[in-house]
Amino acid sequence: MPNLRDIRRKIEAIKKIGQITRAMNMVAAAKLRGAQTRLEQFRPYGEKFREVISELVASRAVLPSQFPLMAVREVKTVGLVLVTADRGLCGAFNSNLIKEAEKFIAEREAQGQAVKLICVGKKGYQYFRRQAEVLESYTDVMGRVLMQDARTIARRAMRAFLDGEIDEAHVIYGYFINVVRQVPKREKLLPISVEESPEKEDKGFSGAPIYEPSPEELFDQILPMYVNTRIYAAMLETAVSEQAARMTAMDNANRACGDMVRELTLLFNKTRQASITKELMDIVGGAEAIKQG
Repeated sequence: MPNLRDIRRKIEAIKKIGQITRAMNMVAAAKLRGAQTRLEQFRPYGEKFREVISELVASRAVLPSQFPLMAVREVKTVGLVLVTADRGLCGAFNSNLIKEAEKFIAEREAQGQAVKLICVGKKGYQYFRRQAEVLESYTDVMGRVLMQDARTIARRAMRAFLDGEIDEAHVIYGYFINVVRQVPKREKLLPISVEESPEKEDKGFSGAPIYEPSPEELFDQILPMYVNTRIYAAMLETAVSEQAARMTAMDNANRACGDMVRELTLLFNKTRQASITKELMDIVGGAEAIKQG
């Protein structure tokens, strides 16, 4: 049976760990509120961007074959933009993203296609740097999700596509559903393809919209911007999901610390009681020996 000093030391150590996990939970909750507000404000913008492109394609004002970023060709090499966190201590969040990337790589290699990675976030790069071909890595960018970082990453992906390094590009990121659920999500990034918008209800008017400048000039400008927004959205979704996962993981760790402290306190009390009982028995036994002597 362990002695009382060792048990007391363990209890104090676990209490200190509990204080750290509680503080990390509070920090993650504060960061989550700010990041979630940014995400909720950006989601309608991204959806509207996709809607505008869909309407242009549906109106036949432009032909996708005219634009290099929408050009479909035989796929021999696939690019994968993997967005993970820079830090750990967020449960299985990063490992789930990495597993999704491994699944994607295995599927494409089974089809005879090579896969090249663009890693956004330190955890994905640390895992894949010796296991796959990494075109580019961007670490220490997930703590502060900025549009200029997303633009740099998007330019690298577009340059690889236009130069023929890759024939197709996909992005894998953590999609935020709610505080307790975040799932890996995979989307096709290049060539850009959008579904035509469903027919909208008749609002009492008809006629084709007039674009200024021309639809062709407009597309030349908005297609790169669309890729920028998709990368930025993926980074923002992952950042929010990371904080939610960390908050949940730290909350679970804090509860586990409380359970361990209660179990060790019970063991401490039992050990102390056993020690007192043993000492009393020694005293009684000594007294009886003196009487008999």
